[in-house]
Amino acid sequence: MITTLIGNLLRFVLLILVQALVIDHIDLAHGWVVPYLYVLFIIMLPFNTPPWATLVLGFVTGLAMDFFSSTPGMHTSACVLMAFARLLMLRLLAPREGYDPGKRPIIAHMGLAWFMTFAGVLVTVHHLWLFYVEVYRFDDFLSTLLRALMSAAATLILCLLSQALTSRDVRTR
Repeated sequence: MITTLIGNLLRFVLLILVQALVIDHIDLAHGWVVPYLYVLFIIMLPFNTPPWATLVLGFVTGLAMDFFSSTPGMHTSACVLMAFARLLMLRLLAPREGYDPGKRPIIAHMGLAWFMTFAGVLVTVHHLWLFYVEVYRFDDFLSTLLRALMSAAATLILCLLSQALTSRDVRTR
């Protein structure tokens, strides 16, 4: 229990710092592609995280990113929405026998197809909300949609790379 808590706390700090100090300063495609790796923290929360804790952790994660990026409430609202969508996706994708207590929502435990479905929906929901709140209008609907989808694809690629670099060769499914 305490090792899970410490591992999640370290993951939170590391992802927020990497996002704020490195990724936010990289210009991809003249601002059209903006990957947000910090969302991996919400995606990788353990299956047995209570719903209220998932929402609170989403709020804290977004608040931390808002602090570093000077965006009042944009990341917070997107992360809370993503945390809520995570709860729904876990119910939708649950195996018939339920989730094993020792497994986590990572590629090594759940498989690539499951992870891509799960993370793909969550990242897309997060990015669509964030980018449309950022522009605060529907004038450039298609360009904002394209920017959000390209950024979501870049974020998913970063999530896959980070899992490939940090996971062990323990394949259970």
